[in-house]
Amino acid sequence: MVAPLSLPSSARPAPSTAAEAPAEAPRLPATAREVRTIAVVGLGTMGTGIVELLARSGREVIGIDLSDAAATRATAALDAATEHAVRRGRLTADERCETLARLRTFTDYAAAADADLVIEVTPESYETKQQVIRALDAIVRPTAVIATGTNALSVTRLAAASAHPERVLGLHFFHPAPVMRLVEVVSSVLTAPDAIGAVTDLAIELGKEPVAVGDRPGFVADGLLFGYLNQAAAMYEARYASRADIDAAMRLGCGLPMGPLALLDLVGIDTAVTVLEALYAESHDRLHAPASVLRQLAEAGLTGRKAGRGFYTYEAPGSATVLPDALTPRPETRATGAGRPVRSVGVAGSGTMACGIVEVFAKSGYDVLLAARSLDKATAAKSRIGGSLARAAAKGRLTPEAADAALARITPVGGYEALADVDLAVEAVAEDLQVKRELFAALDKVCKPGAVLATTTSSLPVIACARATDRPRDVLGMHFFNPAPAMKLVEVVRTVLTGDEAHATAHEVCATLGKHAVDCGDRAGFIVNALLFPYLNNAIKMVQEHYATPDDIDAAMRLGGGYPMGPFELLDVVGLDVSLAIEQVLHREFREPGLAPAPLLERLVAAGCLGRKTGRGFREHARRA
Repeated sequence: MVAPLSLPSSARPAPSTAAEAPAEAPRLPATAREVRTIAVVGLGTMGTGIVELLARSGREVIGIDLSDAAATRATAALDAATEHAVRRGRLTADERCETLARLRTFTDYAAAADADLVIEVTPESYETKQQVIRALDAIVRPTAVIATGTNALSVTRLAAASAHPERVLGLHFFHPAPVMRLVEVVSSVLTAPDAIGAVTDLAIELGKEPVAVGDRPGFVADGLLFGYLNQAAAMYEARYASRADIDAAMRLGCGLPMGPLALLDLVGIDTAVTVLEALYAESHDRLHAPASVLRQLAEAGLTGRKAGRGFYTYEAPGSATVLPDALTPRPETRATGAGRPVRSVGVAGSGTMACGIVEVFAKSGYDVLLAARSLDKATAAKSRIGGSLARAAAKGRLTPEAADAALARITPVGGYEALADVDLAVEAVAEDLQVKRELFAALDKVCKPGAVLATTTSSLPVIACARATDRPRDVLGMHFFNPAPAMKLVEVVRTVLTGDEAHATAHEVCATLGKHAVDCGDRAGFIVNALLFPYLNNAIKMVQEHYATPDDIDAAMRLGGGYPMGPFELLDVVGLDVSLAIEQVLHREFREPGLAPAPLLERLVAAGCLGRKTGRGFREHARRA
């Protein structure tokens, strides 16, 4: 039996002298109209952003921090933000004065006495937050709602520190609060529905998109985001790829606003460790155990931008300007040695990816042989490329003359014998290892000595293709991303047998194509898929466990993480069968239980629900013609 919680002595009611019926609980605010005065406890970066958001919305704001300096900084930050808004024409001078007048700052919790809602944004520590909640219990009105801004700790456990747990909930804003549209509204099993309704209405009035979630570490957005960040840190720690290549790969390959290591520096490496510890305590998944490099950086005080150094070195603490340091590669050391000249290119394949790669080479001035199993297939592929070039010209992306010239550089051929004299042969056939090995064996016999042979595989071992030839030093991976004409990233995959000349050649060719090449070793998923698909798999597990809906998860990652697409939008585009195959490859390679494909994904694939291409995946779609 759980012992009853007791109020602090100063807030306890006087003992009754007669038997009385239990008093009715004070009515909490049920709508945003009843939340006019809001206290923000903790005026660090996040608290200051929330203060600005609330003051500009017309609310009376009480800013509280035990540090005089923090309170002063918060006032100065609001002053600077509103001055900037006036210069940008987003506020009038009178509106600015009214906004500034709405903020009062204090260094004593007692100032929260008249608040309808208190939002605590103190450091991510149970002890600290519980002390604040207990202190507020003795101060605020019985009708006030207390919201914790935690992004990792259990709201239920924090609520248990209160004499009135029914009024405690989570209100997780994202940084920077005035800009980011997502707010996670977190309820525990004890939270009163009226309190949830009031803060949800408030979030909508603030121009935010609230997502209702239950109480689990990381909630939706951080629960998915920090697992991904942790794997990126582990990838860097293993020296699999450089920090710059990891970050560039995820920006250019997935369209993310920041790479994972730069984002860790922005969030704070100490914060990341705290969130991951909470995730691991809940899941016991080794993928959530903080990477050693995160612990080491945090213990050394190298916590990211706020310290002036983390994964990167910054101009000053708090600065966003990255300075070159000992780990910054010099351009001349990017690829070892000089590459071989490449004047002619052969592309084996006639599918979507092959056509995109042929178009990229042709637009860059290369003569390209498009080789398919029959001349008819190759000719049809060239026709599709012609349509793509015509559309690009119609949109002004290149001139009609340039489109015609690019198309003229493409020669369709039936069979692979015609690739005998090319300097670079690129394989872009089905993602089937046996098919690729047979093709590489054929290219080995056909292509001239010194030709570089590249596979575009996204998940299969490049070394297996290389071993199908007698020239493994000339074989590597060049993983283009779909659609190849638009996507800037190419993962250059070097096996243990790839020679320096072939490696340098791939980099030089990528530069000529206007692509950004990143180096990685020959292991499942390379950089992008190794980080992307576990994140997608974890999103599926959230739905499988009925924690959140696909719509809420997609909204959380688009609005809170800055992702161009939510995970379920992306899964349906990629294809659930393709996603399952990649998950299976990752699981086989790394043997991590947490990488096992979610059963829900397996069931959907077995049912033929493969995404857009079949008209149904995680959502219904119009079937393709």
